[in-house]
Amino acid sequence: MKSMFNLESFIKINKCLFPVAGYGTRFLPVTKAIPKEMLPILTKPLIQYGVEEAMSAGMTTMAMVTSKYKQAIKNHFEPHTDIETSIKGTAKEALLDEVNYASEQCDFSYIEQQEMLGLGHAIYTGKPLIGDEPFAVILPDDLCTSNGDSILKQMAALYVQHPDCCIVAIEEVPMTEVDKYGVIDGKLLKGSTNAYQVSSMVEKPSPEEAPTNLAIIGRYILTPQIFNVLENTKQDKNGEIQITDALMTLAKQGKVIAYKFEGIRYDCGNVKGFVEATNAFAKSEGLI
Repeated sequence: MKSMFNLESFIKINKCLFPVAGYGTRFLPVTKAIPKEMLPILTKPLIQYGVEEAMSAGMTTMAMVTSKYKQAIKNHFEPHTDIETSIKGTAKEALLDEVNYASEQCDFSYIEQQEMLGLGHAIYTGKPLIGDEPFAVILPDDLCTSNGDSILKQMAALYVQHPDCCIVAIEEVPMTEVDKYGVIDGKLLKGSTNAYQVSSMVEKPSPEEAPTNLAIIGRYILTPQIFNVLENTKQDKNGEIQITDALMTLAKQGKVIAYKFEGIRYDCGNVKGFVEATNAFAKSEGLI
């Protein structure tokens, strides 16, 4: 008798967490009043690109770890009746189709991070929004594109094969830049050319200390076990709780896989990367 059990649907990831409470000080003075996640690449803010990527991977619950200064993010995904009324029946009406579709298809929830104590602390703050289930994490600063499946959809497919493991996205970076990232070491999974069983992880090593040039970027799929690990992860020398340290605990148990994704990532957390992304998107739209 053929089994009706469907593994992929059983372990489907429904929730994506967005750590968006940071001050965005590298973009001052504009981020004094505007969340950095609301900075636009052409006419669409970074946070919307992130939400659309999560939706492409089948996720419909967007959990925002935010702050009291980020009301604009919430406003973006809620109706604006005055604007909608003013453009109704005009060509401009279609300009809101994508964000309105996201708002209709997804549930958005919010929780405030009271202190800025690192990415690990931000993810742990989101625990009440996630509960006891696997979830994705997107850092909107990292704007990712691909010709095929989105980066997160690629990772979700890998997670189906390894449901007990956390998945982190990696890319090769120049050795002179490894001190900006968490860096992994590991061995290729049997039969794979782009997925590694992680043996160690180092947060922002010097080029001399870095085991490889395989750097973690802002895409994760995490098992709920991460919350117990984060609860017991000590602060680093800067007083922050690093997700890299927590993942290292799980890597020692063989529960972390690093995935070298197919696509392009723009580091929009700094002005140079933001300009590169803007130019690339403008070129693809025939604007330059």
